[in-house]
Amino acid sequence: MKIGKATVPHSAICASNADTIVVRGQDLCNDLIGQVNFADYFYLLLTGKKPDAPASAVLNATLVAIAEHGLVPSVQAARMTLAAAPDALQGAVAAGILGCGSVILGASETAGRLFDEIDRAAPAHGNDLQAAARAVVGEWRARQQAVPGYGHPLHKERDPRVDALFAVSQHSGGGQRFVQIAEAVEAVLPEVIGKPLKLNVSAAIPAVLLGVGFPLNALKGVPMLARCAGLIAHMSEELEAPIGFALSYQATLEQRYTGHVPEGFTPDQKI
Repeated sequence: MKIGKATVPHSAICASNADTIVVRGQDLCNDLIGQVNFADYFYLLLTGKKPDAPASAVLNATLVAIAEHGLVPSVQAARMTLAAAPDALQGAVAAGILGCGSVILGASETAGRLFDEIDRAAPAHGNDLQAAARAVVGEWRARQQAVPGYGHPLHKERDPRVDALFAVSQHSGGGQRFVQIAEAVEAVLPEVIGKPLKLNVSAAIPAVLLGVGFPLNALKGVPMLARCAGLIAHMSEELEAPIGFALSYQATLEQRYTGHVPEGFTPDQKI
């Protein structure tokens, strides 16, 4: 069963012969190695062109902003996986990345799609971004869709990373259209959902990236790529100072059995 129209495999990303490796039209050894930083290379791989100064500054800033966030669930999963299989670093990192969904790391993509929808709806509202945001967010809520990128369990005011990323975007000359849309959503949320939820980093990332032409369909890849760096750091620490089994043991201590038991059986944990 064939999916898609292609009958011959093809790619515009890489080619090579015995002497040269070409990546997106560039000679890897002569034009790229030692000439570009990794974030700029990622942008080239993704889009086929080198980033301009605003795109470079914004992409680098977003990768730094989201690479590390402590013992979040993805890190705990990776550490416990490495504790069980210390010879499989790749498996442990994969365990951490596999949890990239709508709650962890994937919210940036969903927020970006929300902002894109508001951007496309704005002309019908006289280019009033708050009016467009009010209408689109209202439609999302009517469909019982959560509004991604707003609210944070710790940072009750704006996530401090938001203003830092917005400052990089503005100072580097990045487009501010989607920053304005993100702020318009924040402004209408009390009215639309009854709660004054503030921007968090998952909304700031697409707001600044879309402003420099980053592809909408690749937004999820930015926190995924960044978090790989954080996970590798945690795996290195885990190998030197293991806590994976401690995390598992802590969960066992907190466990409470709530099922049925045979007559006369008393579990160690309190029921």
